[in-house]
Amino acid sequence: AIVAEAALKSGADIVNDVSGGTFDPEMLPTVSKFRATMVLMHMRGTPENMQTMTEYEKQGVVHEVASELRERSKEAEKAGIHRWQQVLDPGIGFAKDLNANLILLKHYGKLQSMLGHIPFLLGTSRKGFIGKVTGETVAKDRDYGTLASCIAAMSLAKNPVSGVSILRVHNVKGIKQGV
Repeated sequence: AIVAEAALKSGADIVNDVSGGTFDPEMLPTVSKFRATMVLMHMRGTPENMQTMTEYEKQGVVHEVASELRERSKEAEKAGIHRWQQVLDPGIGFAKDLNANLILLKHYGKLQSMLGHIPFLLGTSRKGFIGKVTGETVAKDRDYGTLASCIAAMSLAKNPVSGVSILRVHNVKGIKQGV
């Protein structure tokens, strides 16, 4: 929350927290105090152990990610971050295996509709799952796969224009040309 507060005091308008506000109990109140927008990302565990937490058993990855994001959204709302100030990120590559990542992309529109059409961020840029699908081992050479994943998520959304509100990418110019 200390870094987020410093950024907000310096003029930032949005806080992107990979933990969805779970790592620091002051994160949600800090973002609320500044009336900023907050990206709430889905992740299980920590960056150090998240890839050991890729099992989604109950109703599958889409339902479980939706349920866990819904809880984070409710907590943010309780802290004073209104739904219209929230952006949800299903956390592609964070505590997900290859199959789970592909299922989330395939059902991106369903996931968004399950969460009441809160704006969504897609962060697939140069991720490892793209390398597994394409065979590209060098992350910086995965821009074509990134573009394909962005187009797929946008195309499979029920409303392609509002289905993905933010694309988090490394190669902004290239992805902009493609989408």
